[in-house]
Amino acid sequence: MAQTNTKQKKKDNILTRILYGRFLSVDFFTRHWKAIALGMLMVMAYITNRYQCLTRMEEIRRLEQQLEVVETERVRERSTYMSRIRESSMQELVDTMHLHLKIQDQPPFKLSKN
Repeated sequence: MAQTNTKQKKKDNILTRILYGRFLSVDFFTRHWKAIALGMLMVMAYITNRYQCLTRMEEIRRLEQQLEVVETERVRERSTYMSRIRESSMQELVDTMHLHLKIQDQPPFKLSKN
């Protein structure tokens, strides 16, 4: 009897226990439910954190592209504004509106009493 019991224990190694489903039995889960629940919570927290990280990185990329577009538009608008306030373009605008204004040839000077 003792000899058959030792032969059975030799055959009952981890590989056979896994194959026959005795390694992860109900007893295992009832004994280690706290560790299993904690492990599952950690895995869920990791998955949630990874998903939030990826979505925030995608939002950062989208905002950087939007910033680049806005900066390009700002440069274009500034260029348009600077071309409008140049003296020659202002003179053309005054001429087209027939205001009869001219650019002075000489700078202004002060009159003084002697």
